[in-house]
Amino acid sequence: MIKFEVGKSYSAKSVCDHNCVFSIEVTKRSSKMITYIYNGTEKRSKVREFEGNECVIPDNYSMAPIFRAA
Repeated sequence: MIKFEVGKSYSAKSVCDHNCVFSIEVTKRSSKMITYIYNGTEKRSKVREFEGNECVIPDNYSMAPIFRAA
């Protein structure tokens, strides 16, 4: 499984507009949670698995970006 690494930045494109790119920077991690900077604020989310990659969904709405550790 590909995992998130501390100090690395990850990006995801918007579902509606591919010119809009979201990004996070991982600051801490444990086996089940990561802490990251998203839109200038520090957030913490549960790590999920999808197709052999770790994933994080920082917001809770239908078109929210999904960040994969790829």
